[in-house]
Amino acid sequence: MNLAGALENKLTAIASSLTSSEVGALLDNSMQQCLKYAFREAGADEGTVWIAEAESKSLVVAFNSGPDAGRMVGKFAQPLSEGLISMVFANESPFMENALEQDARQDKTLDSLLGVKTLAMIAVPLNYLESCRGVVSCVLLGREGATSHKKAFTEADQARIQHATTVLGRLIDNSVLRTLVGLS
Repeated sequence: MNLAGALENKLTAIASSLTSSEVGALLDNSMQQCLKYAFREAGADEGTVWIAEAESKSLVVAFNSGPDAGRMVGKFAQPLSEGLISMVFANESPFMENALEQDARQDKTLDSLLGVKTLAMIAVPLNYLESCRGVVSCVLLGREGATSHKKAFTEADQARIQHATTVLGRLIDNSVLRTLVGLS
């Protein structure tokens, strides 16, 4: 086996074993700021990085930019068989909906847990180490006593989130490679 093949096999093994908490730990301040900037530019109230975990057969929150991050990161798992986030992961296709409260496919478990109503969402597949490994989403929320300044997402907003997600995937690739060769 050549060196490139050996490295590819090692990366595949690493990628399939990374948990949401390990990916979350890879998201350094620069990566988090890149995401937060994209969420802000899209007019989102907050955004989330979901990582697929084979053992739990779910997408687990690895990062969230909102005030309830502590209640979500590493704690909330979306079953791979339910909801729109899982649909985006399974189809590996971006999704945008501005009338989410009317979409029966939305799993409202997280909304109920947090006491919010998701009004609109952009969700895009997160690819790193040569495969789709999660989803990045951002939302417009209805909270008691507060209203979102923005009423709907646009195609330009979706493009911003897709771009940031692509950059994030490449930064995760870089971080894993640097760790693998002992540079981190």
